[in-house]
Amino acid sequence: MDKKYLLTTGQMAQFVADGFLCFDEFIPAELNKAAHDVFESKNFGRFKQGKPLFEAMPEDHPVGRIFRLPEVQGITHSLVGPDPLYDHHAVHTVPAGQKHGQHWHGDAIIDTRTHFDIQYFYFCHDTPLEMGGTMILPGSHFRQINTVDIGRYQNFMGQHKFVCKAGTLAVVHHGMWHCAQPNRTADTRYMFKLRLNPMVRQLRLWNTDDYESGDWRGALGKTYRWMGNEDRLEVVNHIKLWRFLSGDKKFDLGYWLSRLENMPENLLEAS
Repeated sequence: MDKKYLLTTGQMAQFVADGFLCFDEFIPAELNKAAHDVFESKNFGRFKQGKPLFEAMPEDHPVGRIFRLPEVQGITHSLVGPDPLYDHHAVHTVPAGQKHGQHWHGDAIIDTRTHFDIQYFYFCHDTPLEMGGTMILPGSHFRQINTVDIGRYQNFMGQHKFVCKAGTLAVVHHGMWHCAQPNRTADTRYMFKLRLNPMVRQLRLWNTDDYESGDWRGALGKTYRWMGNEDRLEVVNHIKLWRFLSGDKKFDLGYWLSRLENMPENLLEAS
């Protein structure tokens, strides 16, 4: 993989803190039209779960062509490696004039792994505010839940709605809280979701040319108002995941994690 297509260290730090990255108008117009046509046809097809992505997804399929773009492969490689497994997909469809939204939820049961899956959210057409879009809660990916445990909530401070142009592609951590929004237009809304599983150790898979600059460190300290007094716990979560991804077992911000690891008895035993 040519490293010019890979994510930077700064983007990786942003993903660790926010749980997502968004690439506006990223997919070419001709592929957006081809994808929209196959969504409209209701004849998308089925892929084999648990197979390598490009073994499961045909090369001549519109979505198969999208995820073979080198720019998209670079994102995938940076997060889950060069040959991830296809987990599942869904063509999420919100009919015209639908006035109710979806419950807040996570996509699976409680998942305690440090390794993470990614989910792509792909918008093949313009998705203005009145069409709803998909809502996510940035920073929620460390709050482990079981599917609709959070379904009783309505709104959160700092929630983010994907109001975007055709060809926008977002990639999110599998633990992200999200929900579909009402569609108040006369057109059907589509959002294609694809989940991928890593098959390699997620260790410095991105372009690390900017690693030594350290300019990315500040991104890992980012928190959101909805976290309240628990924001420092989230910073520790960022530190832990960054240690895992970077291989730097001593990495810290503001001594937050190091003080928890200060075990005098270990020092005495070592001496």
